[in-house]
Amino acid sequence: MTNSAQATALACLDDIQPSLSAWTRTIFDFGETAWREYQSAAWYVEHLKHEGFSVEEGSGGMPTAFCAHWTNGAGPTIGMYAEYDAVPGNCQDAATVKRPRPGLGEQAGGHTDPHSGLGIASLGGLLAAKAAMQRHGLSGTLRFTGEPAEKVRGSKPIHAAKGYYDGLAGMISFHPFYMLPLCNTARWDTHCGAAYAMIYRFVCDEPENWVRASDGAPIPQAHSAVRAPGANDALMMMYMASKALRDSMLPHQGGWSISEAILTAGQATADNLAAGLAEIQYMLRVPTIAMAEQVTAVLDR
Repeated sequence: MTNSAQATALACLDDIQPSLSAWTRTIFDFGETAWREYQSAAWYVEHLKHEGFSVEEGSGGMPTAFCAHWTNGAGPTIGMYAEYDAVPGNCQDAATVKRPRPGLGEQAGGHTDPHSGLGIASLGGLLAAKAAMQRHGLSGTLRFTGEPAEKVRGSKPIHAAKGYYDGLAGMISFHPFYMLPLCNTARWDTHCGAAYAMIYRFVCDEPENWVRASDGAPIPQAHSAVRAPGANDALMMMYMASKALRDSMLPHQGGWSISEAILTAGQATADNLAAGLAEIQYMLRVPTIAMAEQVTAVLDR
């Protein structure tokens, strides 16, 4: 049964539904990647101030983060949040065919989850809660944080470490999902639990000591000389070893995943120098921290 406060909140959502759709398109078209969400953050800050929230811009020392508050007397503090970072290489127009947004290429940023819908849906819930609290005299505080760079584990650890989640009675989270039967607390708590990300860096800083040329010529100029394998070779050995060890990281039970990205590093062109620097990033998602630590230990070894 829906009580009067809930009915007010639902009516508010019905009223602002056209705006929610337009706002989602706005953030979608910004398509700003991690730590570069300047337009998106400014948009949220402006709208929150317009709705009567006090807003700290650049919260936690992060230029594209924010923390907003609205208080209706003494009571519990409920937290909500927006994410708005896009993913590089996923630029897509709001169309039913694959094409980048006008004026951009496919490698520009685009929303995949989409965080554009995540943030605006959360904002809609925030405004609906505020409307119900005002009309029915419900006391308490609403706290709404802007969370940039979620895709790279960005703002949330910093906000947590600096106390922005302190004092919360609860935090309400929303995430868009296209398969609604699977979008439930049990699934999210077991599959989308601990998230670890790490970067392994390989350095070849003394290639001249691999095998010295017999004629005494510097290695870069001696095309007939044996050259050091370089950092790229070390990275590829790590890449292939981690693939081979997937079955030996965790038992075959529960939902977990690990993915990797070879980062741009080292030399820009393939010349006759051994690559001096190479980096690979791993991202793993597991139900528990203990499982994350076990996978990390295998990668470290």
